[in-house]
Amino acid sequence: MTKGFIPLTISFACALASVQPSAQPGAGSVTVIKAARLIDGTGAAPIDAAAVIVTGDTITWVGRAVDLKAPAGARVIDLGRQTLLPGLFDCHVHITGVPGDGGDTQELRETDANKAIYGVIHSKITLEAGFTTIRDVGGSYATVALRDSIARGLIPGPHMYVATWSIGITGGHGDINGWSPNLKLPGTAMIADGIEGVRKAVREQVKYGADLIKVVASGGILSVGDSPSSVQYSFEELKTIVDEAGHSGRKVAAHAHGAQSIKDAVRAGVASIEHGSLIDDEGIRMMKERGTYLVPTLYTLDYIIEEGAAHGTPDYAVNKARAIMKEQRANLRKAYQAGVKFAYGTDAAVIPHGRNAKDFNILVNQLGATPMDAIRMATTSAADLVGIGGKTGALKAGLWADLIAVDGNPLDDIRLVRRIGLTMTRGRLYESAPLWKAVGFEPPH
Repeated sequence: MTKGFIPLTISFACALASVQPSAQPGAGSVTVIKAARLIDGTGAAPIDAAAVIVTGDTITWVGRAVDLKAPAGARVIDLGRQTLLPGLFDCHVHITGVPGDGGDTQELRETDANKAIYGVIHSKITLEAGFTTIRDVGGSYATVALRDSIARGLIPGPHMYVATWSIGITGGHGDINGWSPNLKLPGTAMIADGIEGVRKAVREQVKYGADLIKVVASGGILSVGDSPSSVQYSFEELKTIVDEAGHSGRKVAAHAHGAQSIKDAVRAGVASIEHGSLIDDEGIRMMKERGTYLVPTLYTLDYIIEEGAAHGTPDYAVNKARAIMKEQRANLRKAYQAGVKFAYGTDAAVIPHGRNAKDFNILVNQLGATPMDAIRMATTSAADLVGIGGKTGALKAGLWADLIAVDGNPLDDIRLVRRIGLTMTRGRLYESAPLWKAVGFEPPH
């Protein structure tokens, strides 16, 4: 028997062992997974006493267990009271980053080799948290090597869609500011100014493996010397970035807290607004009309305010987070209630990797989302944003076998999405550790 392979039947206790990958599924291997219920990610009503058939790396049947006709010789996994869900998406991750000062220290002290090592560690943690697909929106070219190594099966981790470096202005949120001009410092982003500068930056990132382009359109929380509301790229520069990315079939994600930067980026044609904290009524109307996604990163402000200082976050960043917290929640609640499309994202790296599911509770209890809609943000909606809705993001026949199991019913308590029993990516099974204990969550009795 291959080391780490899951036996024919699996109890809930067994599902809480440490993460170990199963053998690579063979083209004809068949696995049947049964559970108390199944939420398919589309918003449809759950299926009680459900089952899924996985053949190789693809879902081939979904339905009620009573209607199941399991192929002879299939491996059967009975998860008891657990709920099956599509593997979750996090559309705003910095997989090679660590909590602290926004990356300044990392860029000054470390190399891409350090980032690659962090990425290997964080990829496993992210998979343990139930996230089978991530969109990395700015790190370095190390993310390309990490993405490809996961795809080859060399290391455990989620499917990755990467922006390599983000693109930012001189002295802006993506730069390293506040030091002597005698020092020639790198940015935390690729620094590019003007029409020709940003055009070249997009082309270079595409050349070296970017799946999408990330632009820093406004100021931010963790950067020195700017405000979240400050405009950092002109409309003309943003339009150039979107047009140039479009020539090679890439979408653009725009970091934008400020109202004007949000509107400029939406008008330029970006696929998503990241953060969106200070969005105004006109911005809400524009995003809804154009179908632009909003990727809120909600728990990051809580973390910066409550725990940031203890992990190296500077006082100026904590103060900026406090200053916009109340307005952020009110604005994003208004945007959600108005019908702006949301896709799930967390800014993992600003928060510790592994806490990716913390935003679900804020979406439900502060923005007014239903548990079902919050799940859809992290499944079918996110898959649509990434551009792989026909491949994954739902539990449907013909899609990749990306799924998770959680203990209990997350429609009764959305926090239960943090209680991961097992994870499957493209037909590979992983047994998951009781992650909720590590992140301080004890479920209700």
